Amino acid sequence: MRSWGVQLAEPRFSLGRTVATPGALDALTTNDQTPLGFFLRHSGGDWGDTDAEDSERNEKAIKDGSRVFSVYTLRDGTRIYVITEADRSATTILLPEEY
Repeated sequence: MRSWGVQLAEPRFSLGRTVATPGALDALTTNDQTPLGFFLRHSGGDWGDTDAEDSERNEKAIKDGSRVFSVYTLRDGTRIYVITEADRSATTILLPEEY
């Protein structure tokens, strides 16, 4: 079985519709990385490069239904955000400048 370097964790919340902005897709393509791995990390509770305060806020958000926010760094140092809406209708991957 092929592994794409993604460790699977049980999803902790629903992602809803998954989308990515053109800028984020370009950055992912440039780095030969796929959105799937970041969606899986995010839904599994790996918040990436968030600080302790944002990580704690995410843990509370899973319980109270607030927005969930992760930050990841691509291979070339580009940062991406992964944001799940409070109503869990959608999760978006975007660049910080697209926020």
